[in-house]
Amino acid sequence: MNSRGILIAGNWKMNNGPAATGKFFSELKERAAQAMPGESLELFRNGKLKACIIPPYLSLSRALEAAKMLSFPVEIAAQNAHWEKSGAFTGEVSGQLLAELGLSWVLTGHSERRQFFGDTDETVRKRTESLLTQNFKVIACIGETRAEREAGQTEQVLTRQLRGLFPSAESGASVYLDGRLVLAYEPVWAIGTGLTATPEQAEEAHRIVRRFLSEQVDTSAAEKAQVLYGGSVTPENVNSLLACPNVDGALVGGASLKPESYLALLVAGVHAAAGR
Repeated sequence: MNSRGILIAGNWKMNNGPAATGKFFSELKERAAQAMPGESLELFRNGKLKACIIPPYLSLSRALEAAKMLSFPVEIAAQNAHWEKSGAFTGEVSGQLLAELGLSWVLTGHSERRQFFGDTDETVRKRTESLLTQNFKVIACIGETRAEREAGQTEQVLTRQLRGLFPSAESGASVYLDGRLVLAYEPVWAIGTGLTATPEQAEEAHRIVRRFLSEQVDTSAAEKAQVLYGGSVTPENVNSLLACPNVDGALVGGASLKPESYLALLVAGVHAAAGR
């Protein structure tokens, strides 16, 4: 057994405006009253279970307000943030601005940011480091493409991306792995494709991540680090993924957009957390 607990994070991407966000949380409250297992509140209280929703920027304020009506805590996170606190960066949002809203979580390095918007290992590190020093909690994403997996380069790619986040053992980043910095392995070939890594594939990749942290960062930090799986997670496959000893939760896309499917993922998280 480990003490890392389970985190179920729902990334809404460019979906669910303020009105849809309010409706989502209202329905989630109603459904949770009937479906959430009795032990869930204790798991939330002792930190063994955490829930997170990552809406688009325009829905952040509505999500923060609406989440307060729930009987269990749901963290609200932003999908990205610039490394500078302010400045001439049209179209970007800073941690300083997000903090004014009351946010404490941010997602960085998502494969769509890398694929479509020019994020690199270096800019992901800069965003992540800046946010951590501003006292944010960060979910930092890594993962390989289908071509890279078929070429047998999964470990090479993950190692490169991790080395970008942790350029040296002396960088100080390891201190954040005890709850402040969460890693998310998202095989790019499984995002929005309907393909999902098998539990064996997910566990193999997560072992690669933990081995890197142990050998290149810090053995203790490697054991404490929470590593999520992301890639076409659904209520149908989440239980088998969470049963993997090195999978500490899920970063979910489409299945987090509807309250009934997100709740099903949370219920699976309750059962997984109760066994840890």
